[in-house]
Amino acid sequence: MADYETTRQRHIEDMLSRVGEHLERLTWSAERLREERTARLRELITVAKARSTWHRQRLEGVDPQEVDEDSLRKLPAMSKADLMAHYDAIVTDPRVTLERVNAHIAELTSDAYFLGELHAVASGGSSGVRGAFVWGWEAWATVQLVVLRRQLHELMSDPALAARPPVTMLVAAENAAHFTSALAQTFATEAVQMHRFPISLPLQEIVEGLNRVNGDGLATYPSMLATLTSEAQAGRLTIQPQRIVTMAEPLLPEIRHAAQQTWSVPIANLWGTSEGGITAFGCFQDSGMHLSDDLVIVEPADANGEPVPPGTPSEKVYLTNLFNPLLPLIRYEITDEVTPLDASCACGSAHRRIADIEGRHDDVFVYASGLTVQPYVFKSVLARAAAVTEYQVRQTSTGAEILLRAREPVDARGIERDLEAALERLGCPRPAVTTKLLPQLPRLDTGKLKRFVPLHDAPAARRQDLSRERTSPG
Repeated sequence: MADYETTRQRHIEDMLSRVGEHLERLTWSAERLREERTARLRELITVAKARSTWHRQRLEGVDPQEVDEDSLRKLPAMSKADLMAHYDAIVTDPRVTLERVNAHIAELTSDAYFLGELHAVASGGSSGVRGAFVWGWEAWATVQLVVLRRQLHELMSDPALAARPPVTMLVAAENAAHFTSALAQTFATEAVQMHRFPISLPLQEIVEGLNRVNGDGLATYPSMLATLTSEAQAGRLTIQPQRIVTMAEPLLPEIRHAAQQTWSVPIANLWGTSEGGITAFGCFQDSGMHLSDDLVIVEPADANGEPVPPGTPSEKVYLTNLFNPLLPLIRYEITDEVTPLDASCACGSAHRRIADIEGRHDDVFVYASGLTVQPYVFKSVLARAAAVTEYQVRQTSTGAEILLRAREPVDARGIERDLEAALERLGCPRPAVTTKLLPQLPRLDTGKLKRFVPLHDAPAARRQDLSRERTSPG
């Protein structure tokens, strides 16, 4: 079996050989994109019925050559619970089993190939429910191409950027089992300088490293962008990025606004999932994000599974990954709240658009009385606290506990009063809101910050805090 570096270099060569084709896809018409989705959908269902015993039973009576996006809505949905319970019957390669996938992931200390040519990653996601996902050789390269084609398209549109090799600074999890980190390691190449800074480093070290590199592009989580923006405003971070990309978490409007006020550069948000790769990529020329319309089918739906009209946030999404037949995900349910847009984009792309994703349906707090409280109730108050750089809202039985990071003194009692009043107006009896200032907020193992923690997730969050306390120095 070839060693890792030999295999990786071959993978990079294969990926780069397809760049031209993928750049052209960005110029396809809406009709051409729909034709591509239909053809790939039929191929996917054909493979799934032939090689997956679970899908064969689930799709019994479905003629692959008659399926299109309209009739796709009539097929049953599948969930992460379905995937994890029937994993070995869903994958289309008999060598791939959940036991083998889990064993591979458990041993990862850096990027590594699974069974010689595949990739396996794990995701707790913002919901905290673990999933394991395996990617084929071509599919893994395609995920990178979705990123690369957007970057190259942007470079070609800006002569100043095109005149020199791109230098990107990535502040994210250094976790080989995490999708973003593994992808960056597989396709690291001298053609695109990528300087990675683990988010687990002390903030001072991250700032010093970024100042040394001072690259053209900055990529990080929105929560970390808020922290870096604060460092730049304080004069400690002196980088001058020309483009900023955020990923893995919702990009809240106040975070985008603060970063734009600080650097005056275009900011694009990524919607990436371990299930579908880079499902949508933000547009540097307009608001919102373009779906990877040639590679996935995204169905934003309401609570009853019915399509939502443009401008209406969904309560969930049915995702069909058209380019990874190794793990056929057909109408796979994700609880992200997606708002479809029907207005044309300033960039002229026919790839359909969605608004920036601001949360998940799992972020909603439901109290014992049956009262439902949406995340915006907390966002609207906390967004007004200019000194707050990061926050996490944890539901309690009578209200919420708010963990805060701040760059200067905060009117904590004012925040508590405003939120208690807001909850009381919604019908929460005698609400109690407390705040706690911390030097660093607890993050998931993937490096993401789960911004809203419902009551049923609180024990897991507390266990995570205790684990961090046990492993912290001193």
